[in-house]
Amino acid sequence: MTVDSTVTAINNASAPLALAHKMEMILMKRFINVLGLVVVLMVLVACGSSEQGDADEVLSVLTMGTSADFYPFQFIDLETEEIVGFDVDVARHIATELGYELLVEDMNFDSLIPALRTGRFDMVLASMNATEQRRELVDFSDVYHQSSPAMVLTTRDVSLESVEDLTGLIIGVQTGSTQSDIAEGLIYDGIAFETLIMDRIPDLVQQLITGRVDAIILDDAPAAGHVRNNENLVLADIIEDAEPGIAIALPQGSELTAQINEILADMLENGKMDELVEQWLTGDE
Repeated sequence: MTVDSTVTAINNASAPLALAHKMEMILMKRFINVLGLVVVLMVLVACGSSEQGDADEVLSVLTMGTSADFYPFQFIDLETEEIVGFDVDVARHIATELGYELLVEDMNFDSLIPALRTGRFDMVLASMNATEQRRELVDFSDVYHQSSPAMVLTTRDVSLESVEDLTGLIIGVQTGSTQSDIAEGLIYDGIAFETLIMDRIPDLVQQLITGRVDAIILDDAPAAGHVRNNENLVLADIIEDAEPGIAIALPQGSELTAQINEILADMLENGKMDELVEQWLTGDE
């Protein structure tokens, strides 16, 4: 056998091995590519699940804006540091019926409607009266509670028999409140007094106790609460005012409005609202 024939024979013998090795390399590359694709798909699915989970979490929370300075409707429990009260329990019942968890955010009363309009909250419950002026900015649910917004809280040494007795006094009202509008109306009608406008009701009450204001125009329930907590404070029911009623503020065109109205109607019919009134407001009105 010549050298050339020997080389040819060797090459012919090794050809199947080379071909098998080449095929093995090709299959290995394909396996690596497929494995890489599987890993990428798993990452994408995981990210998608996480994003969906985050979306579900966002959708599962109903955000309520309030001003937690208005006992017994909404206030901060000093022991738990949580916001509680009549309005909070109304909102929590609504959230439960709709399948949401309730998140409550606190801010100054006059900032609530602007914040609602920018989408910060889903709804506002803050013992808010559904006035025509506010209806130009937001939608309201049906009225779920009636109260007198025009009770005058003062000290025992101030005698108030009629609105004319407010003349010459300093009267405290909350910023952006119905009571602020009432005070403006009285001044417009010729009852001349000075107003002190503050963001928080407790601050106004402190001004009253220390003698910096002569009286505060306030809702009946919180006014009664302050009287019980301070024996030197009294109520004067001297202002007549037609009240539109307390309702839930929602963004204009909100899909929640109709659903909330159905729940409120059920609460009024099945006694749930009476139960919450009994729990929070009985004895305060």
